[in-house]
Amino acid sequence: MQQEIRFATFNAFNLAPAGAKLYDNLLPYTEAEFEAKIDWTAHQIDLLDADVIGFQEIFSQAALKLALSRTRNYRNAYHVGFDLEGGAVQAGAVQTGAERLTPGVALVSRLPLAEPGVAHALFPAGIAMPAGSRDADRFARPVVHAQVIVAPDVIVDVVVVHLKSKRPDYRTGDTGDDPQLYALACLRSLVRRGTEAVALRVLLSQLGRHHQGAQGAQRARVVLGDFNDVADAVTTGIVLGSGASADRLFDAYQLQRRQDHLRHVGFSSLHDGHYTTIDHILVSEQFNAALPNAIGEVVDVVYLNDHLVLEKPAASDHGQVLARIRLFDVADGLMEAGA
Repeated sequence: MQQEIRFATFNAFNLAPAGAKLYDNLLPYTEAEFEAKIDWTAHQIDLLDADVIGFQEIFSQAALKLALSRTRNYRNAYHVGFDLEGGAVQAGAVQTGAERLTPGVALVSRLPLAEPGVAHALFPAGIAMPAGSRDADRFARPVVHAQVIVAPDVIVDVVVVHLKSKRPDYRTGDTGDDPQLYALACLRSLVRRGTEAVALRVLLSQLGRHHQGAQGAQRARVVLGDFNDVADAVTTGIVLGSGASADRLFDAYQLQRRQDHLRHVGFSSLHDGHYTTIDHILVSEQFNAALPNAIGEVVDVVYLNDHLVLEKPAASDHGQVLARIRLFDVADGLMEAGA
């Protein structure tokens, strides 16, 4: 049995084909820029060497598959991802040309899947944005969920997310020149991110209840994503269930066994000289070694972020986060964890 499982989250930053239009203020990639982007992404995937990777800012699943084909270790990996057209999930769709593309998320696993992965576009029942909001009943970027077989009798529910950014959500004709309009636009983004966090929290709880074992033990869950906020933000805390009496999640960075506070280089974002971590790996109680029903522990969390300082043109503007999780063997009391 493979005892160490490596999970990673990777915001690829505008992974799209050459010539594709992404934003009004951004020129499409040239062929040379696209090739450099694919090569850097493939190199970084191999450098991570993770068993399961959650990706964000995938404007074309075909582009991600091309990057995987140029890796050494992921050419035969399982891929779960769906392109978006007109706000709807399209399985196997290929977006190219001058049309505006929409970013999505994806999951890549070297470990087998128990069932085909799925996308959750709509919020769970009872969750919605305020009346009059655009796409009030759905995630801006549909969540991807896959059931990963990490051991013969252990399945982990892995969820990949990308919550709304802090970028102001202006209405037509609004600009940042007006302080009030700017503040209201920032508030709309916060409300969107907060609502998505609530929807994600409900979805994760539903997964836990749905996959309970015979003794009531829930299946382990791992969340990989760009949360667009720090670990102790209110929105991230909502997903974690901070303060809840049951079904909490935990920040893998806080759980890691090998913590060296004298060498703190954990950041995934460098903006205007500010170092922050907005990309996180969350785990359920089954990977919290301090709890009685743990089936494994977080050994350490590593940040691949040198490229942020070097400012390579083809690189991502996010650092990648890697969590190494050690499964307990039978002698340690390995449980089925709802599998």
